[in-house]
Amino acid sequence: MEVVRNVRFSAEDWALAEWDRVHYEDCAFHDVDFSEAQLTGCTFAHCHFGNVRFNAAELTRCAIVQSEIQRCSFFDARLTECKLTGTQFVDCGLRPLTVEGGDFSFVSLRGQNLTGAKLGGLRLREADLTGADLTRVDLRGADLSSAQLKDVVLKGADLRGADLGGVALRGVDVTGAKIDLAQAALFATAYGAVVGD
Repeated sequence: MEVVRNVRFSAEDWALAEWDRVHYEDCAFHDVDFSEAQLTGCTFAHCHFGNVRFNAAELTRCAIVQSEIQRCSFFDARLTECKLTGTQFVDCGLRPLTVEGGDFSFVSLRGQNLTGAKLGGLRLREADLTGADLTRVDLRGADLSSAQLKDVVLKGADLRGADLGGVALRGVDVTGAKIDLAQAALFATAYGAVVGD
């Protein structure tokens, strides 16, 4: 595996690039174009991304951990079995976005617009989704345990089969969202109802 440390990349054109198993640590990427790039098994640790374009890029089994992603575009990007634990998204364009599996535990998506994103089966344990727009988002089977959902918009979202353990459900607006019977009982209990015969 190639290892790159403490390097700043600026105004690079890596559109259509194919990278395999490159490890970046404490690096910065600014105004870089990864459009339609294919990244496989790459790792970015403690990195900063600013104004980077991942449009139509395919990231497979990549890790972007403990990093900051600011004002970046993921238009039509696909992330497959990627790990983004502890990474923070700020003012990014995340739609449309497809995520297949992977681990986004402890990620911060505060205030991000994820309308229509496909996040089914994604691990989002203790993720911060405060104020995010999850309208029509597919979260079927996702692990949202102990995630922060304050002021989240879930209109038309599909939460069936998602793990909501440890989530402060009181105040979460699920109007128009699809939930299963077990989740309905959780929400009822959160509002003080006694569920039973």
